[in-house]
Amino acid sequence: MISEAQFKNELDILIENAIREDVGPGDYSSLACIPVTAIGKAKLLVKENGIIAGVAFAKMVFEYVDPNLQIETFIEDGIPVKKGDVIFHVSGSSQSILKSERVVLNSMQRMSAIATKTKEYVDLLEGTNTKILDTRKTTPGFRACEKWAVKIGGGENHRFALYDMIMLKDNHNDFAGGITLAIAKTKAYLKENNLDLKIIVEARNIDEIKEILESEGIYRILIDNFNYEDTREAVTLIGDKCQTESSGNINEQTIRHYAECGVDYISSGALTHSVYNMDLSLKAI
Repeated sequence: MISEAQFKNELDILIENAIREDVGPGDYSSLACIPVTAIGKAKLLVKENGIIAGVAFAKMVFEYVDPNLQIETFIEDGIPVKKGDVIFHVSGSSQSILKSERVVLNSMQRMSAIATKTKEYVDLLEGTNTKILDTRKTTPGFRACEKWAVKIGGGENHRFALYDMIMLKDNHNDFAGGITLAIAKTKAYLKENNLDLKIIVEARNIDEIKEILESEGIYRILIDNFNYEDTREAVTLIGDKCQTESSGNINEQTIRHYAECGVDYISSGALTHSVYNMDLSLKAI
């Protein structure tokens, strides 16, 4: 993953762009009927059960819009919530609260859905040594928040983007002339450009597992779309030579079975691309 400083920068960019997109030259609805001096208070209300996520991010949004807004927090990120719970109160300029409202709600609703889904998968893995990973199958422009939500739900982050880890998938290997050539070219490129990046290589079958193991310095092997029997064989072949990761249409019904094959990680795009936003609302009080 990228550094904390890089991650914070991604969040700053995200917030700036979200407010630009939503507010533009002005929130004319509020400007038209609410005095600039008006002071108000609102509560963030939970309307369905789940894991709350995005509280800390909401505070960043409020701070960006108006540093004078005051937040009183009752429930922090990662806590299970139920319908009727109040997460926080925000008070200050009524115009500022309304300017922040949609960005806060859109972000928290999606982050909470992702955290809830992740927690479900984490619970399914309980008692095994396998951890759940996210992927790059995220909403364009919103990746930082979605990966943050995975962490809040108890999961682990995979690489953030194309620049912070090498991942040689089937297309890379085929275009490069084969797995062994792809690995050799990658190592040479990293050395020539003074880059210190971990290398993950995807395998489509047991023979490719064996070929990957002939090269040194591989951080993890991606065991992609294997059945349970072949996954167990792959894990045995790999042993402690490098980490193992299963992927490929793994769902709630199959995730436990793959974990019991002994893989270190299971990656799932469903954590971020197949969730429905949790119902939250910001109500004036």
